[in-house]
Amino acid sequence: MGAILSSFFGGGPATDSSESSSEPSSVIVFHSSNRWQLHFDDSKKMPKLMVVDFSASWCGPCKLMEPVINAMSSKFTDVEFIKIDVDELSDVAQEFGVQAMPTFVLLKQGKEVDKVVGAKKDELEKKVEKHRVKPKFAA
Repeated sequence: MGAILSSFFGGGPATDSSESSSEPSSVIVFHSSNRWQLHFDDSKKMPKLMVVDFSASWCGPCKLMEPVINAMSSKFTDVEFIKIDVDELSDVAQEFGVQAMPTFVLLKQGKEVDKVVGAKKDELEKKVEKHRVKPKFAA
């Protein structure tokens, strides 16, 4: 019900500054399925890697990964980090087949290129490195 109300009353992307982490965060948080869908559709036109963090407020491993994601968003400024609460936007979580938290879905131009299930910091960082758009240098 909250997701339905949220989709009608907005609650679009916002920098996640409400958390108690001292690390500055450029993670975009969505509270509306409609706003997420608009953003997702726009992202299909860009080659930029998008990492979607599907988590829940009650999930311990999700809380452990939060400062990690904030740090990665500062380190990989060429990658877009998104946070979606599975209880708030359950339709979006279902669309991506999320069955455990945290789940990190890596997308490029709207297509899933990789996925990490669980609080696996090193695995996530390796996959972000692998899939991000790197500048091409002339040989």
